[in-house]
Amino acid sequence: MKKSETTYAPETNGHDLWNSRFGYVMVAAGAAIGLGNIWRFPYLAYQGGGGTFILIYIIVVFLMGYPMIQAESAIGRYARANVADSFGKIRKRYRFIGWIAILCTAIIDMYYVIIGGWVVKYFTTYITGTDFGSDTTIYFNEFTSSTAEPLIYAAILVTFTAIMLFFGITNLVEKVTKVIMPFLFILLVVCGIWAIFSSPGAVDGLKWYLTPDFSKLSIKVFADAATQVLFSIGIGWGIFVTLGASLPHKSNIKKDALWIGVCDTTVALLSGFVIIPSAFGANVDMASGPSLIFIVMTQIFGRLPGGHIIGILFFMALIFAVLSTLFTVFEIPIKWIEETLHISRRKATVLVSSVIFAGGIIVSLGFGILSEVQLPWFDIHGISYYNIYSWLDTFTAYVLLPLGCLLTCFYVSKIFKQLIKRKVHHELSLLS
Repeated sequence: MKKSETTYAPETNGHDLWNSRFGYVMVAAGAAIGLGNIWRFPYLAYQGGGGTFILIYIIVVFLMGYPMIQAESAIGRYARANVADSFGKIRKRYRFIGWIAILCTAIIDMYYVIIGGWVVKYFTTYITGTDFGSDTTIYFNEFTSSTAEPLIYAAILVTFTAIMLFFGITNLVEKVTKVIMPFLFILLVVCGIWAIFSSPGAVDGLKWYLTPDFSKLSIKVFADAATQVLFSIGIGWGIFVTLGASLPHKSNIKKDALWIGVCDTTVALLSGFVIIPSAFGANVDMASGPSLIFIVMTQIFGRLPGGHIIGILFFMALIFAVLSTLFTVFEIPIKWIEETLHISRRKATVLVSSVIFAGGIIVSLGFGILSEVQLPWFDIHGISYYNIYSWLDTFTAYVLLPLGCLLTCFYVSKIFKQLIKRKVHHELSLLS
């Protein structure tokens, strides 16, 4: 029996341990918390009947999300390696599971930095007091379709993320995230309370949001809740394998996973607490997709008393959510490059950041001069055509993420389970 099959990897194996349990939980929760919680969850909750969707979502979080966080964290803690090498620790041929996760994460990074740049732009607009005009859709379309401006804001975001990661995710990033995550919670609570008390109709929206309506229950609502958990918590794309590689062996993965799931779910619920009552109060219909937080919310804030201030706080919270996710989703390919090519962390960070930004350029131009590029997508309804962003988003959300999740389940149930049994048998034989 090979030594790697019966013992843990060294305590660090080149991976710095977390400075505190709170720091790890904040970074891990921050990795899961992102734009998906802010704009996708409220929209799906709105379509799924409010309280009905929320109830299903919470159930799925603890039946699927919670055990998957534990599984990925355990794999990372055992292997002490990047995502690909972690899955190949026991048997090398399973490294392909990690490669899929790295590919998925890199693609998501390419369009995530662009949308994150939009957030920075809108926050800057609120800070400077620039007028969005009478039609916020026109403002949004003109900005996103321009060639240079979206890339400038994306470049600022990528550069800041890279500089933070120069010092390691368990060092400066951990310290920064321990501050911004609590602020994210506070800002969302403040925005929600402000929105509710600023408009009489918002109270009705809050009641609708929290009260289950089981007549809305359907297979589609259940499927939407399940896929949102997959995307929101970040299971199936190597996040917790990467973070778990820096966990001490004595860490309590079950408790940590529970806190991560609770934090992620709380932010999702708080996002709905801000957006849905605000939409009801302002009598604004909600739209889907990345335009929700830019077109609809600017309309809402424009109608609320003190809306300019709440707009600043809301988009500040969004920046915190974007950064907390980017820190980890950049770390996944960085760690793989660093350990595969045997180069310094800074070189790996610069290389990965450059590749992601280059891909982001193509995504951004897909809203402008490359908007006529339509890529085919095959489904049960036939062939559909999407722009570059929508095609990449669909490919990762409906192919790579579910595939990564299923392969991780297979790996844990077949390969990792065998390792645990062998380890227990070996320890019992030593005692006898």
